[in-house]
Amino acid sequence: MGTAEDFVKEKLVIGVLISVPEKKEKLINALTEKFGQADYVSPPMDFTFTDYYNEEMGDKIERFFISFADLVDPSSLAEIKLVTNSIEDSFAENGKRKINLDPGILSVESFILATTKNNGHRIPLKKGIYAEVTLMFVNRQFVPLQWTYADYRSEDYRRILTEIRKKYKEDLKRQE
Repeated sequence: MGTAEDFVKEKLVIGVLISVPEKKEKLINALTEKFGQADYVSPPMDFTFTDYYNEEMGDKIERFFISFADLVDPSSLAEIKLVTNSIEDSFAENGKRKINLDPGILSVESFILATTKNNGHRIPLKKGIYAEVTLMFVNRQFVPLQWTYADYRSEDYRRILTEIRKKYKEDLKRQE
């Protein structure tokens, strides 16, 4: 029989969709207030992978990623998603989101996203939050899975997550 041990802490990464770029700094402040100092913020990229969000958010949507210096217990992912949902609500205008936050945890082996949408490959965590292994790190690169969204399949996103993974590995070395 195996012995249960505490999880290794992982890197909190939030993928941000934003249609009000003038509120980016205010959003980053709200996120760092909840999750601590940011140690990486990617440049913004046009979000053109789907028009799924356009009706709610508008036609001009950008994506950027932010990661945080403080590592997190991966079992806290559901609570993190509930916090990011409340931050999304605080930036809504006339009942419509202008910001969409996709929190995930990055480990040496994978990148796992939290979601409120159930599907056969998603694992229920609690309070209506599910986890999805979105990318696996195999042969020195992040590899998408059958269900990985098109944007997370992109070379740009996987390159950014690989950069953040390097930061995470440095974090782990400092903790030894």
